[in-house]
Amino acid sequence: MSDKLFIFDTTLRDGEQVPGCQLNTVEKIQVARQLEALGVDVIEAGFPISSPGDFNSVIEISKAVTWPTICALTRAVQKDIDVAAEALQFAKRKRIHTGIGTSDSHIKYKFNSNREEIIERAVAAVKYARKYVDDVEFYAEDAGRTDNEYLARVVEAVIKAGATVVNIPDTTGYCLPGEYGAKIKYLMEHVNGIHNAIISTHCHNDLGMATANTMAGVLNGARQVEVTINGIGERAGNTSLEEVAMIIKCHKDIEIETNINTQKIYPTSRMVSSLMNMPVQPNKAIVGRNAFAHSSGIHQDGVLKNVQTYEIIDPHDVGIDDNSIVLTARSGRAALKNRLSVLGVQLDQEKLDKVYEEFLKLADKKKDINDDDILVLAGANRTQNHRIKLEYLQVTSGVGVRSVASLGLNISGEKFEAAASGNGPVDAAIKALKKIINRHMTLKEFTIQAISKGSDDMGKVHMQVEYDNHIYYGFGANTDIIAASVEAYIDCINKFKE
Repeated sequence: MSDKLFIFDTTLRDGEQVPGCQLNTVEKIQVARQLEALGVDVIEAGFPISSPGDFNSVIEISKAVTWPTICALTRAVQKDIDVAAEALQFAKRKRIHTGIGTSDSHIKYKFNSNREEIIERAVAAVKYARKYVDDVEFYAEDAGRTDNEYLARVVEAVIKAGATVVNIPDTTGYCLPGEYGAKIKYLMEHVNGIHNAIISTHCHNDLGMATANTMAGVLNGARQVEVTINGIGERAGNTSLEEVAMIIKCHKDIEIETNINTQKIYPTSRMVSSLMNMPVQPNKAIVGRNAFAHSSGIHQDGVLKNVQTYEIIDPHDVGIDDNSIVLTARSGRAALKNRLSVLGVQLDQEKLDKVYEEFLKLADKKKDINDDDILVLAGANRTQNHRIKLEYLQVTSGVGVRSVASLGLNISGEKFEAAASGNGPVDAAIKALKKIINRHMTLKEFTIQAISKGSDDMGKVHMQVEYDNHIYYGFGANTDIIAASVEAYIDCINKFKE
């Protein structure tokens, strides 16, 4: 009989810590519902004490989903736990995730404390959280660099205090797989009462070993994995949900099962990428656009003769449907609504009508509409309430001539126009924009997402703009890459704190 591996998704908490990837509450609910459809067991919905937005998101996500456990993060501080319990009041299944750093580095420099005091604080936090909920998870921050003997003492103490899950994070992504697996094995063999709790992994990808470390933990007894969609997360990211799920599916000899409906993986990946404006690298395992592409002649020949020569995963198993309906200008509302539904997006009739209008405009510009295009259109209403909007843009450019741009802006209903020349069309357009928005702004980063199909494809631009010592992140999408660049810059400006 197979063991059950619990999937703990922290896309909406750890994943959302990526600069520029913050979601509003409506978008978080959309992702949470998709995670429920995907089959995750636990959704870490936020860190309620950190902001009113996080607090409200935990409340609304608790109301929106039915069967997954909703988890709220805290520090080992009573006020944090009080606020988390309040945020979880509507959850059908609720968990408080509390903890403290256990490595000598954290104990000395972060807490100015000692080992015994840290254990006391850990036990007190677990006991306090148990007053509110029956399901308490404890995290030993920087467990990856914590001495195993001391870590075992901490784990034993918090389980005795009532922790139902104990999280062993490789917070810095430093561990080697053998080292991390040995750490989990040591705990399984040396902690009295270890079977009264579930041991969890939480690995970061700083050295590219998050998934390898996670699997090493699972093979040595961990039965919960903390993961994110597309492996997003602060710094180099977290363990990818899709990688762990497909490793378990492919390696049946491991005899471990998850609740994940793997055919929902690709649509979920696309949704998170679109809503967070975070491109998936083309060669990303499982969900990258090149994951099932074969350019080598030898590989192509092998795949044509027998797909298993070079493919260990059937693309349909992760939700990539080669036979899906191609949307064009002749596609009706029903086809658009169906494709949005497949991608996990549900729209009321009014919003569907608006998206369909924009869909027809885009379909006039390009031959085929892909999933990324549809998700961009579905999320376009995020900019409808912006104070500053682009009314028109005209650019003259070429080789041997200086580029000239003229544009018009609508700022809270008032019309403004300006023109400027520059070293290229984007430079000219942004200089014209700055003539209207007369502030000291500095473009810090300008990224154009790779065009995947043809010259008529939707161009996606990510920008970072510095203003008043703050960094703002913007996103633009258009079949005209210059227009997308200006829209991304305007998106940044609309976020400025006055």
